[in-house]
Amino acid sequence: MTRHPPSQGLDARLVVEHGSFRLDVALSAAPGDVVALLGPNGAGKTTALRALAGLAPLTDGHLRLDGADLARTPPESRPVGVVFQDYLLFPHLTALDNVAFGPRCRGAGRSEARARAAAWLERMGLAEHVGAKPKRLSGGQAQRVALARALATDPRLLLLDEPLAALDARTRLEVRAQLRRHLADFEAVAVLVTHDPLDAMVLADRLVVVERGRVVQEGAPADIARHPRTDYIAQLVGLNLYRGRADGHTVRLDAGPKVSTTEDLSGPAFVAFPPGAVTLYRDRPTGSSARNLWRCEVAGLESHGDQIRVELTGELPLAADLTAVAVAELGLHPGAPVWAAVKATQTHAYPA
Repeated sequence: MTRHPPSQGLDARLVVEHGSFRLDVALSAAPGDVVALLGPNGAGKTTALRALAGLAPLTDGHLRLDGADLARTPPESRPVGVVFQDYLLFPHLTALDNVAFGPRCRGAGRSEARARAAAWLERMGLAEHVGAKPKRLSGGQAQRVALARALATDPRLLLLDEPLAALDARTRLEVRAQLRRHLADFEAVAVLVTHDPLDAMVLADRLVVVERGRVVQEGAPADIARHPRTDYIAQLVGLNLYRGRADGHTVRLDAGPKVSTTEDLSGPAFVAFPPGAVTLYRDRPTGSSARNLWRCEVAGLESHGDQIRVELTGELPLAADLTAVAVAELGLHPGAPVWAAVKATQTHAYPA
């Protein structure tokens, strides 16, 4: 279905050329939408964010927000709030004055700006820290001050650049949940740049995946997780992904072997299955019900959450997730020959 640019909200085509790199990304979002830009390092995510903020001039394209053309509007005059990765709080100002800074720059009087700042800090659960300077704040508290500072100007576009990257794992979990609540209440457009798939899946309504300056896939998080279309996305959501040609319930992979699936397709197709669906054997199984069986070799092992991720090469390069006990019982090590099996019911095929 064609996505029509909204009359209110964000309608942009961001074309930025910098040396040999060219960004060409179309973005549209209605008020209340949270859009996450995902992609590997160097894909152009931060360049896109800087273009939206007015910090990187457009080479071509357009940028409209609520119907107004912002392409030539100076950054300080745009109705845009930004939360930077390192927060960039003023170290000599208190939390209250950091948040009041934005309204003051937009023409509010000192008392009005401080009253607005105090209200935002209370909303963020920081009423007891209004007089604290940044060095006295925890990472999670500093992140919420930065968010309050961005929201205190009533922006029509909120930009978040890796907002959780500077937090430790435990704080990140708590702050992610808080940020989700605040974004759910935000009535304008929010654009989040992240390389963390969990941040994107939890915080965003829609994902836009960028590789080499171009959009390679966009859609709801669940749809992208189920139908990845590039190796990067497949790795991001933890799937083995292959491309081939379907003929009924069989897909002949570009990589060589065939894969049996439950879907009945014809023509170019993707096949995906999770590493947890892979069963490994040291000897060729005789009683296995799996219709997909390949001779492989262990290329490497590494911890992956509470399991061991086994990387395999051979007839079909793939990843398998096993328990530490299973790895020990199989005696797996780099170079060990194994058989990898996947049931057809655990694969998922879809048109390429």
